[in-house]
Amino acid sequence: MVTATNKPTKHPLAEYIERLVLGGTLVPNTAENVLEVVGILKSYGVVLDAYSKNLIYIAENQFLVFFPFFKYFNGEITFQKLLRHWSHDRINYEYAEYCLKAMLWHGGGGLDKYLDTKEFQQRAQAVIQAKFKNNPIVMGVNQLFPDFLIEQLRVSAYYSGLGQFWRVMADIFLELSDRYDRGEIKSIPQVVDHIKAGLVANANKPITYSVKIKDKVYDIIPASVGLTFLADTAVPYVEAVFFRGTPFPGTVSFNAQAYQVPPDQARFQYGALYADPLPIGGAGIPPTLLMQDMRHFLPEYLHEVYRRSRRGEDDLRVQICMTFQKSMFCVTTAAIVGLMPYPADTQNPEEQRLNRVYLAKWMDRLQTSQLREVNS
Repeated sequence: MVTATNKPTKHPLAEYIERLVLGGTLVPNTAENVLEVVGILKSYGVVLDAYSKNLIYIAENQFLVFFPFFKYFNGEITFQKLLRHWSHDRINYEYAEYCLKAMLWHGGGGLDKYLDTKEFQQRAQAVIQAKFKNNPIVMGVNQLFPDFLIEQLRVSAYYSGLGQFWRVMADIFLELSDRYDRGEIKSIPQVVDHIKAGLVANANKPITYSVKIKDKVYDIIPASVGLTFLADTAVPYVEAVFFRGTPFPGTVSFNAQAYQVPPDQARFQYGALYADPLPIGGAGIPPTLLMQDMRHFLPEYLHEVYRRSRRGEDDLRVQICMTFQKSMFCVTTAAIVGLMPYPADTQNPEEQRLNRVYLAKWMDRLQTSQLREVNS
C-alpha cells in the first residue's frame, strides 16, 4: 500500500528564491540588460525630477484652490508656455496624479494613518480658517460639509509626500546614470546595490509639509509626527503602484459581479509589475503618458537599441514600457533584499530558513507578474 507523503511542494518561482538567496537579482545579469536598465532609469530620473517639482509646487501653492487651471505651470505662466500646453508639447503631469490617487486610495504607511488623526484635523482647520476667514461662502460650505476641505488637504498632503519621495528617487537614478557613464556600474547586481544604498541612506529622511498663508507658515505635517521616507512613502508607493495599481479603462472588465475585479483591494494586481506592455500607446492608458514623457529623454545609446529592433520606432512606447518594467524589477529586488530579515550570506540554518520563508511570500505575489517575461 502506497501512503501519501507530506513533502513540501516546490514553489513555482523557486529559481528566483534561489537567485536572491545566493545574492543574485530578479533580472538576469547581462550587458544588454545593464545598458537598458541604466538608460531607462536615466530617462525616468529626468521625468521624476519634473514630476517631483510640480507635485511640490501644487502642494505648496495650489492647496485649497478649487479650480487650479494653471497647476501644471509651476507658477510660470506665459503665452508661449500655454501654446505648448495646448499642443501637448509638455510633460504629462497627469501620470503623477494617477500614481498619487493610487496611493491615496490604497493607503498604508504612517502618512495614511496620520491623515486620519485628530491632530491632522486640527491643523487642517487652522489652515482653512486662515485661508477663508474673509470668505463667508466657503466658510458656510465648510459648516455644511465639514469633511470637504479637510479631504482637499489630505490630497495636498499626498501631493507633497509623493513629490518628496520622487525627489529622492530622481537623484538616485540620475546618480546611477552618472556612475555608469564613468564606468563604475557594469552589472545588474551593482545597479541593485546602488538603488538599495540610496534607499538605506534616505530611509529616515523626514517627510514634512507646510504651507504659507500671507506671512505665516502653517505646519500640516510637522517633523514631530515622525514620518520618514522609507516607511511612510517608499513602501506605500511600491504597494500601491508596483503591486496593486488600478484597472485601466478599456483594457480590463469592470464586471464586479463576475469577480473580474477583485472585491478586496489587497488582491488588486494591476500595478507596474503586472501590466501588459502591449496596450501602451492606446488612449486612456495612464502609463502611456509616462512612456511618452520618457521617450523625450532617452540616452542615445538606448535609443539606438530601439531603432535596431524589428519594428524600429513604430512601437517605441511599447519597447520603453518593456524596458521600464525590467528596471522596476531591479528596484523591487533592491527593496526585497533591503528588507530581508537576515543577510543573504548568513550561515545560520535557521536564519537561512526564515529568509526563504520571507522570499517565498514575495514570490507568491509575483506569480502572475511579468517576471518570467522580463527573463525570457
